[in-house]
Amino acid sequence: MGGPEIERLIALFGRLPGLGPRSARRAALWLLREPEARLVPLAAALAAAGAAVRQCRVCGNLDSVDPCAICADSGRESGLVCVVEGVGDLWAMERGGVFRGRYHVLGGLLSALGGVGPEDLRLAPLLARLEAGGIREIILALPATVEGASTMHWLADRLRPHGVAVSRLAQGLPMGGTLETLDEGTLAQALRARRYEEAP
Repeated sequence: MGGPEIERLIALFGRLPGLGPRSARRAALWLLREPEARLVPLAAALAAAGAAVRQCRVCGNLDSVDPCAICADSGRESGLVCVVEGVGDLWAMERGGVFRGRYHVLGGLLSALGGVGPEDLRLAPLLARLEAGGIREIILALPATVEGASTMHWLADRLRPHGVAVSRLAQGLPMGGTLETLDEGTLAQALRARRYEEAP
């Protein structure tokens, strides 16, 4: 097909989510047809992002500044923190424009089969934020999956002793759905209809 450079480019594209071998070949071919107009700017953007983007030490978001632009925004409601599984979920919430609080990226979900335990999640930074004071409610915006539900129960048990209200997204989130795939209207409804976790 092509030299080692082309094969490496196709292999790297093939690792991206949603791209199989055929899609990776099409993307590589599209870039290589006009390298100056397509490939060179993409390579420059990738290099710049790789050098500048870092994880926010407060919430776990990805940004070129630390703390991130959301954490640094004084116009946001600091007493309301939305816990999400990953950065993609945070970005999905922001696209919807319906939430004006702050975030916490958990970094995964509890999964015995996947080998993800409590020590693998970013709980300590969240507890540190709670101990610093000023947070009145934690919204658990985790996927409506078995792993998401078990993680929500586990989190709620650990957050209750801190005296904050714990709620979770309700109507509008289909079973098995993820925040990244939902439209803005569904996200808005789920946020408005959240319900509070009751102590057992």
